[in-house]
Amino acid sequence: MSSAQKVAIVTGASQGIGAELVTAYRKLGYRVVAVSRTIQESDDPEVRTIPADLSQPGAGAAVVEQALAGFGRIDTLVNNAGIFVAKPFTEYTDEDYDAVTGVNLRGFFDISRGAVAAMVEQGGGHVVSVSTTLVDHALSQVPAALAALTKGGLNAVTKSLAIEYAARNVRVNAVALGIVKTPMHAPETHDFLAELHPIGRMGEVDEVVDAIVFLENNRFVTGEILHVDGGQSAGH
Repeated sequence: MSSAQKVAIVTGASQGIGAELVTAYRKLGYRVVAVSRTIQESDDPEVRTIPADLSQPGAGAAVVEQALAGFGRIDTLVNNAGIFVAKPFTEYTDEDYDAVTGVNLRGFFDISRGAVAAMVEQGGGHVVSVSTTLVDHALSQVPAALAALTKGGLNAVTKSLAIEYAARNVRVNAVALGIVKTPMHAPETHDFLAELHPIGRMGEVDEVVDAIVFLENNRFVTGEILHVDGGQSAGH
């Protein structure tokens, strides 16, 4: 295939939203580099799987190098990998801090730095990060200061990078999610979690994927934090 075929990197690609994003980008005609700590090889020759722990220094840069070596370009990076730990602030441990910041911040920084450099060199690209609506609308039922600390940083850097690279045709956006029905949440918690949204239900994976595909396709949107949260950020 020609190296002009677009290429997307999707992190956290082994299950849930990430796995569905791999399918969605293939349907858009992209080659996909699917990244996760535990990921099986794909039988699709246009999908390259890379096992990587993005919390480790240099792991993200290595993924970018492998993507460029294998497919020759990077058009989109979806920073979907993340860790969520909900507990009272004073009960967080140093290990919790290292784990959450390692994936949510270093994981973003290392791979995005390399991907943006590649995008600038080739004349453009798109970075999308997965954030949480808890940054804008804290819930007393879900104490999650480390999520606010790290994902709030992603929201801020999304706007910062969107402006820094706008003139170089690199768009940067994010989706801020409510609680989405993924394997992360046990079925017995679903009723409680549904009630935390004004529309009375949890989000579905395909609704998140649709939002990211919208951001992908609309080339006039950059610096946007798109809330996909069942109305949480508007109030409750």
